Amino acid sequence: MKDKFISIFEENIQRDGSTELLNWLKKSDFFTAPASTKYHLSREGGLCEHSIHVYERLLNYVTREMIDVSAETIAICGLLHDVCKVDFYKTELRNAKDEYGQWVKVPYYTVEDKLPYGHGEKSVYIVSGFMRLSREEAMAIRWHMGSFDDSVRGGSYTLNNAFERYPLSLMLHIADLEATYLDEKE
Repeated sequence: MKDKFISIFEENIQRDGSTELLNWLKKSDFFTAPASTKYHLSREGGLCEHSIHVYERLLNYVTREMIDVSAETIAICGLLHDVCKVDFYKTELRNAKDEYGQWVKVPYYTVEDKLPYGHGEKSVYIVSGFMRLSREEAMAIRWHMGSFDDSVRGGSYTLNNAFERYPLSLMLHIADLEATYLDEKE
């Protein structure tokens, strides 16, 4: 999956700073981190795999809806929406019974958020440290969690406004949901 991610990235993203961003990703745990602690692709490499799934879903959705969005924007949003999860998970051990009923130590993922800046906004912040995002890209990445975002509990006029003004935000949210719940069933 790492090679596929890098290939999609290099083929589509040529913006100033993109090489530095990709180099940073290569030095980080992006390609070995899980996508989540237990909800989807909670295994080594899950984050990279999830990012590719979201990119593919977003590409298909934008193509089907005939929305005028560049290949670069699709790649940026799909591949980079969850960079907030870089260096976010750590592995710990817990006791669990094996198939013979014996207690053994097994690894599991926990969260260690060293930069508690939110989810989507943290990804925007990280990417923007390397390359400039368009307003539409920033909005899509910021709001890709939709109503699952902690800041949206109970409804949000801001989320509705983002989805209405920036359709790519809604498309990325849907692509993320489809990837999570349709492509990544465990």
